[in-house]
Amino acid sequence: MSDADTRQTVTVRIAGEEHHLRSAADPDYTRRCATFLDERIQEIRERSGLVEGHRAVILAALALTDQYLQTREELDRLQREVRSRSTNLVRRIEEELQKDD
Repeated sequence: MSDADTRQTVTVRIAGEEHHLRSAADPDYTRRCATFLDERIQEIRERSGLVEGHRAVILAALALTDQYLQTREELDRLQREVRSRSTNLVRRIEEELQKDD
């Protein structure tokens, strides 16, 4: 079965427009993503008073990209920290085991 066979069409509303999306993701997940984006667009419109939909969408995309990149950097930092701590812990355990020999 190919990816095209597992894709489902989901209808969502973003920025006041209805969109029919085909995705292999769970339909509820696709709806959650669309709702999240729509909420960000609405927040930007309310804060800035933007009337032009495309500008609000661009600003929402930039805000989400910023959030994504910051989150990815934090995840990378945490992964490095976990690796470092794991390495140190393994070293300490090995040292203690050698003392017992």
